[in-house]
Amino acid sequence: MAIKANLTIDQGSDFSATVDVLDSSDQPFNLGGYTTRGQMRKNYATATVTAQFITTHNSEGGVITLSLPNSDVVDGTTVTQVGTNSIEPGRYLYDVEIVSGNNTVTRVVQGTVTVTGGVTR
Repeated sequence: MAIKANLTIDQGSDFSATVDVLDSSDQPFNLGGYTTRGQMRKNYATATVTAQFITTHNSEGGVITLSLPNSDVVDGTTVTQVGTNSIEPGRYLYDVEIVSGNNTVTRVVQGTVTVTGGVTR
């Protein structure tokens, strides 16, 4: 069962947050052999991904890092990574999943993301 944790992202700022994944003995979960992924959407029903988090983990330490740059990453004319400056202020939903080597998917954290509007450009 996923834990619930709410996030706040300041529009136009670099964003980073960590998730500690624990096993059934409350010890750091060994993430070796797992991949991680996380997304933000406006609501559960929308097919449109607002942002795809950049996720990294430290294997044996059980820590997943979520991040978003402040501005879009563009390859030619294609946005390859949405930055926080492109996310409209408001409330969103997110979750983070781990995927084992045999493609078993486990949601480890979920909650709301509040994006606060920025003034400086």
